Amino acid sequence: MQPFLETLEASAVGVYVRESTWGFALVVGGHILSLALSVGVLSWFDLRLLGVAMPTVPVSVVFRRLMPWAFGGFAVMLATGLMLFVAYATTAYPNVLFRIKMVSIVLAGVNALYYHSFTETTIARWDADARPPRAARVAGACSLLLWAGVILLGRGMAYTMF
Repeated sequence: MQPFLETLEASAVGVYVRESTWGFALVVGGHILSLALSVGVLSWFDLRLLGVAMPTVPVSVVFRRLMPWAFGGFAVMLATGLMLFVAYATTAYPNVLFRIKMVSIVLAGVNALYYHSFTETTIARWDADARPPRAARVAGACSLLLWAGVILLGRGMAYTMF
């Protein structure tokens, strides 16, 4: 695995992010801004699932209005996150916080997939309810906790990789 990680770091992207005057600042700045957009917007949807925010707006309307912004932010966050990993692959990969962060992202994806595959299939019955059913609330709470963990783990990585 080490040779592969070293190859990533030696790539044009890795060298640009690590060694150019503005590379790291631009990529990490884009990562943080897109994270704020993606997770910030997603948090509003999660709060609606919890019944805490926008209780008079149907869940489906909140989803339809907010998720394009969250998905756009997520796409930029993913691209910039991959660029940061490529630049620091040999120090990120063995870092325990990085590994927990990746597991948390996968779990957040599994949570979203479960919500959309099972819980959301009954949305016609509870879409306009101020307080959605327990399964929807659990999905919202799990999403908030997992993404908060991803953010905290990412910040922790900045202090433990070097």
